[in-house]
This record gives sequence, structure tokens and C-alpha cells, in this order.
Amino acid sequence: MRIDPAYLDPETAYRLITGVVVPRPIAWVTSLSGSGVLNLAPFSAFMFVSPKPPMLAISVGRKGAIYKDTAQNILNNEEYVVHIADSSLMKAVHESSTEHPPDVSEVEELRLSTLPGERTKVPRLAAAPIAMECRFRQCLEFGETRSRLIVGEVLVFHIRDGLLNNGKIETEALDPICRIAGPRYAKLGEIVTLKPVFQTSKTES
Repeated sequence: MRIDPAYLDPETAYRLITGVVVPRPIAWVTSLSGSGVLNLAPFSAFMFVSPKPPMLAISVGRKGAIYKDTAQNILNNEEYVVHIADSSLMKAVHESSTEHPPDVSEVEELRLSTLPGERTKVPRLAAAPIAMECRFRQCLEFGETRSRLIVGEVLVFHIRDGLLNNGKIETEALDPICRIAGPRYAKLGEIVTLKPVFQTSKTES
């Protein structure tokens, strides 16, 4: 089958590409509105873009003609928290994607407990096994839909006890969830460990 994306409308192209680029990790993001409402939303266009300093990127789309609350909050306040959810939080992650008016807090709607930020004013979710307090660094717009790629620097990692071993996260213990096409999610399947290959050090000599 051959598909020319020039003939696809944005909705059709979105459904196609989100079924192709799978599985996707999920950034579960808290941010504060100008009036102090704590917003919560999941983003599966998510990756890290730098190890030193650690920097994360999320792509935030629009709701019709306006940008989603998360993008507006981050650009206004320049602070937010990215969480990694485990399988016990799958339903809450999904329900937090429900669109609400800006004055409604998804955290309150879902009755999620929070802890105060250490380096930011944005609270973090107590139940999430990993939370990363971030400061906004850069925003780029892409495509006809002008999706915003928001890059932030991690100021501090909050990691549940027992997840870190010799500097690495124990993935099975983390039990992360991922997004696939549509309102569907997945958990870890079989983990295959292969022989390490040579890689040049990330540190300049």
C-alpha cells in the first residue's frame, strides 16, 4: 500500500502516524495556570534530547484554534513536572486526557495526591514512581498544525526507592506504560538483553 501524506487531512495523518510510531513513552505533565489551577495531561510524543544537562522534549498540539493548557502554562510560567506512570496509574493517565476548561484541575477531578515542588512552584504527583521537575528552555513550532515542541531542563529527579540500581533504572520494577494507536496502552512484554557493543564515551576527553 502506498499513501501520499499530501492528501491526508490532519486528523487522518495523526491516526496514521500514531499507529506507526509505537510504542511511545508517556510524559504525564503537571503545570500551573496563571490563576494557580494545577493542570495534568499526558503526552506520548515524548523523548529526551540531552543527557547533560538532562533535557526532555514533548510535542503539544492544539485544541482547534488554541493551544492546549499545558503549552500555555509552560510558556507563561516556565516551570512544570514530567512524571513517568506505572501500570497501576494507567486509568488515571487515560482519564487525565479528557479536555476540561482551564479553570478545572484534572488532579482534583481524579483525586490525586500531590507533593510540593522542590525546585519549582509546580506540585508533583505523589503516586508516580518518577517525577522530574523541569524549567522551560526552548519552543519550536512544526507543520501546518503548528505543534509545539517544548524542551525543558530537568532540575531534579524524584525516584521511588528501589528503582535505581548502579545508576540505572530497573525497568521491570518501574513497570512503565506506553501509548499505542487510539485509546490503547501497553505494558512491558518480554525484555531481551543482548551483548553490549562498543560505544564512545559521552564525556569529551
